[in-house]
Amino acid sequence: MNPYASTQSYRDSAVLTASPEQLVVMLYDGAVRFLRQAEVAMNEGAYLHSYEKLGRGEAIIDELLATLNMDSGEIAERLQAIYVFSKKTLIEARLQRNAEKITHVIALLGSLREAWAKLAEQANAQRATTTA
Repeated sequence: MNPYASTQSYRDSAVLTASPEQLVVMLYDGAVRFLRQAEVAMNEGAYLHSYEKLGRGEAIIDELLATLNMDSGEIAERLQAIYVFSKKTLIEARLQRNAEKITHVIALLGSLREAWAKLAEQANAQRATTTA
């Protein structure tokens, strides 16, 4: 039996049953996890490993960018600017081999993650009261 099968099943179930807000929180969690791994690898001089993890973090930021509803106004525009800034900063981190730039993006995404987690919590509470 595959020891990871139950973990994968749990993840699949969590994604399939998550609210849109929770899915955004999961994306932030993944991006931050990969960027932390990239930061550690870069600090250790393992640049190829760092670049791979940076690429995975950037792919999640790309997904966040692609799923923005630009019709929703100023908030979407600001998120777009933050994501573009984050991508630019991560490219600079890779070119300059500067882990501090990765740290900056981690902090930025961490703050956004906390805001989305609160939003998800409020949305779930609202859904619970409307279905009760």
